[in-house]
Amino acid sequence: MANSYTIFVGLILVAALCLVAYILAPKGENQTVWRSSIILALSAMYIMWALTILAQLHPLVAPRRNDLRPEKHMEGPGSIKMFS
Repeated sequence: MANSYTIFVGLILVAALCLVAYILAPKGENQTVWRSSIILALSAMYIMWALTILAQLHPLVAPRRNDLRPEKHMEGPGSIKMFS
């Protein structure tokens, strides 16, 4: 089960991965493209993950069911009749 500090743990993990990607990007003329692509991909994945976790932790609306039948009470003690 996720707690509210999970978001911060994920942020620290993604920041560490971004730092590793920045340092270990392949050298060459496309080094900036590699760095930018990897960091942008990690950031986008973190944002989508964080939004999903936060939506589950604090939903905007409570689930409601309208398709249930109204509850019928028993007519007498020990009665088995459910619906009339």
